[in-house]
Amino acid sequence: MNREQVAALKELMAQEFTALEFHLYLDTHPTDQRALMEYNEACRQLMVLKQRYQQCFGPLTFCESSGYPWQWIEEPWPWQISY
Repeated sequence: MNREQVAALKELMAQEFTALEFHLYLDTHPTDQRALMEYNEACRQLMVLKQRYQQCFGPLTFCESSGYPWQWIEEPWPWQISY
């Protein structure tokens, strides 16, 4: 995994964490309109990052993989990546 791919994966993971934290916050503060707007923006950015990553480096999960030969099997396993 090259530096560019690792950097893109880190950015994606950080954005996913942000969206999840807003989601959890909104579970207990459902009327917080500012948090809802931030959550929606975080989710939008996450979708963009996922699409960009998959265009450049291939599928993120096995469900997004189609066709043969399988691309995902060529990638390193999570414990093989040096973050």
